[in-house]
Amino acid sequence: MAQSIQIVIITGMSGAGKTVAMQCFEDLGFFCIDNLPPTLLPKFIEMVEETGDKLSKIALVMDLRGRDFFDSLFGSIDHLDLNAHVKPKILFLDAKDNVLVRRYKETRRSHPLAPRGLPLEGIQSERRMLEEIKGRAQYYIDSTELKPIELKEKIVAMFGEETDAHFNVNVVSFGFKYGIPIDADLMFDVRFLPNPHYVEHMRERTGLDSDVASYVFKWSETKQFLNKLMDFLTFMLPQYKREGKSQLVIAIGCTGGKHRSVALSEEIAKRLSESYTAKATHRDIHKGKIVE
Repeated sequence: MAQSIQIVIITGMSGAGKTVAMQCFEDLGFFCIDNLPPTLLPKFIEMVEETGDKLSKIALVMDLRGRDFFDSLFGSIDHLDLNAHVKPKILFLDAKDNVLVRRYKETRRSHPLAPRGLPLEGIQSERRMLEEIKGRAQYYIDSTELKPIELKEKIVAMFGEETDAHFNVNVVSFGFKYGIPIDADLMFDVRFLPNPHYVEHMRERTGLDSDVASYVFKWSETKQFLNKLMDFLTFMLPQYKREGKSQLVIAIGCTGGKHRSVALSEEIAKRLSESYTAKATHRDIHKGKIVE
């Protein structure tokens, strides 16, 4: 049985936030295409179905950069409505004329419908051309008073799932001897904890082995550190999410990235997964023999 495909067509006034909207849909797990000509929409969906691609959520930006094709948009949508497996919806982004003019002046860009004229002339022409599609839109957002993060919040409320799948936490173990991860948002040094490297039978094992993990967690300082860190993360993660971050990288480092950081990263990810989409990855676990 063919899977259903959710399609969101993002359109509206130039300068109303379509770029921010597309970035938000990408964070929500949608496959996004910018400025797809409407005439190609049925063919694109046909290709997705024929290739068996596992694309179930697609967001397409269609605006007056493709105005030569724009009249065909309604025909393309009507064609998709005949496909029982496709669910097209239109999101129309709008803003007041004075705000759109200000945004164009701030970015020093010309309006696509008035490349040599006044921005207001292009805005008014575009508004007339988009009147019909605005009336057919199932979703409407006026971004006049919205900051980018507030626009994202509205889109998440409309199209996000009930889970926190759009906010991902990646806990990365690493070894300081191999360098600090450049993509870390938060970093914690656990080299102060007792080191399994100095227990001979554990030296060539890793924090994924139960005896190594047991050794790391048997110490009171490990338990105290972990409890304090989880209290900190419990407070911080909702703040990052509220600010619009779609993912957070937490780096846990020890000397070689093989024992302490690995065991702790696994445990931190396990605890965070109760509330978020979280996983542990181990950057340096398979690197050469540690010399400390």
